[in-house]
Amino acid sequence: MISYQTEGVKMPAIKRREITAWIKKVAASYNKKVGEIAYIFCDDEKILEVNREYLQHDYYTDIITFDYCEDNIISGDLFISLDTVRTNSELVAESYERELLRVIIHGVLHLCGINDKGEGEREIMEQEENKALAIFEEQK
Repeated sequence: MISYQTEGVKMPAIKRREITAWIKKVAASYNKKVGEIAYIFCDDEKILEVNREYLQHDYYTDIITFDYCEDNIISGDLFISLDTVRTNSELVAESYERELLRVIIHGVLHLCGINDKGEGEREIMEQEENKALAIFEEQK
């Protein structure tokens, strides 16, 4: 089950059914099934608090993924800062809606085993995000 919650922000205008179906398709493309995934949309202050408390990082970010996966079932809590998504969309000259989709699927890709911190991994993550976004466009 995939749930969508907010903390301190208004729920973004997303089509939950479409996004849920998309997430399941992307997970299946990695031979994964969706277990319990909770999206928590929040502001910069909340994501900074989570980053400090659980990861000992003192900076803002667009998403924090807590991975509770077992075997081929992906589960996790995904905190998304809508403030940072908006800022990043402006920095990369992308629409807010598309940047939000990219961040939503970024967390799922982490749960599927794609990393983005090591040598060359960021490029792989971007390729996988673009493939997933293409799947979303096809499904519309």
